[in-house]
Amino acid sequence: MKYDVIVIGGGPSGLMASIAAAEHGAKTMLIEKGNKLGKKLAISGGGRCNVTNRLPQDEVIRHIPGNGRFLYSAFSVFNNYDIIDFFEEMGVKLKEEDHGRMFPVSNSAKSVVDALINKMTELSVSIKLDTAVEAIHFGEEGHTIILKNGEKIETASVVIAAGGKAVPHTGSTGDGYAWAKKAGHTITELYPTEVALTSAESFIKQKTLQGLSLRNIALSVLNTKNKAIITHQMDMIFTHFGVSGPAVLRCSQFVVKELLKGKKQVNLLLDILPDKNEDILLHEIHSSIEESPKKAVKNILKGLVPERFLSFILEKNNVNEEQKSANISKETIRAIVHDFKNFTFTVNGSLPLEKAFVTGGGVSIKEIVPNTMQSKIMDRLYFCGEILDIHGYTGGYNITSALVTGRLAGMNAAYEASYTNGI
Repeated sequence: MKYDVIVIGGGPSGLMASIAAAEHGAKTMLIEKGNKLGKKLAISGGGRCNVTNRLPQDEVIRHIPGNGRFLYSAFSVFNNYDIIDFFEEMGVKLKEEDHGRMFPVSNSAKSVVDALINKMTELSVSIKLDTAVEAIHFGEEGHTIILKNGEKIETASVVIAAGGKAVPHTGSTGDGYAWAKKAGHTITELYPTEVALTSAESFIKQKTLQGLSLRNIALSVLNTKNKAIITHQMDMIFTHFGVSGPAVLRCSQFVVKELLKGKKQVNLLLDILPDKNEDILLHEIHSSIEESPKKAVKNILKGLVPERFLSFILEKNNVNEEQKSANISKETIRAIVHDFKNFTFTVNGSLPLEKAFVTGGGVSIKEIVPNTMQSKIMDRLYFCGEILDIHGYTGGYNITSALVTGRLAGMNAAYEASYTNGI
């Protein structure tokens, strides 16, 4: 049996591509090697599924630092606001949370996945689960999908939505790269993004700060001239291997890119009090010392920063916690405040790609038509989702990219199939 469109991969982009193709009249099949559809959607947003983000289009694209500008053409056809309408029309009511993040009112990713599957059923999309693709034979008039069991399925158009290599337990194991290469595509270097970072600093190795969470800090990645490449003001945590948490995840791709240039380590700068000016803070502390000279320095500084971090910084500056504040030199107080605002430490790597939330690199966007997701190299071949060299921060941005590119890939695969079939 011949299909108009076959979509390979049952993640967010593949589900959307299947729906879009079927809505545009294509006889559509979705092939998924796992036993469930939407595994990555099911675990996104802590199991609540952060389906998109309501920020203005320019802001959303700014939050996709990995080639997000490529999506401007796609957004002119289908954007984050269209995603919201799409789900609400299917009966999935959404609510807005901090930073524009959109979640289902049900607080359950299952309601999102179920709505997509129900839509596919309604549109008569054929679904093959537990079905691994061995290869794709690309032809002039159509393509042949060759399954691991030897079965061959003919199709006019094919959409590759097989994901990247991050979070492999959801099925993203990089299968699609070989098929893209066979079609003549370039795969840019793959690397982890939205990933925890490793450090060989003594305070990490000795677990001095392990488990310490810091709220609303500013973390910067520094270049070789100690200028900030990027700064993110969010939370972070010290771990037994290095650092993690939202601010670290957002900074991670910039660290990884520096390391890929051959650097052995990268400096991070931590400002634990980003909303306070250093000179004003110093003045306030000196005033407190003048008012209570006999007070222990620990008590003067208590409440400014978490206690464990305070103890660590005092020890770093050779100050005894119980020492009377009047007995500490102004230079030492200045050094302590400087550490609160400019604590610099090195990181030397990241957890592997398999432990990352998002894959950096992939099918080169230079070889993709931006307003259709069609291959510039092979007729009737489309790509969408994380297999493309596009990546964003967590917060609904990667799913937005997946759903937008999936929508365009499915629509245009259907158009081309109908043209090929002479409909």
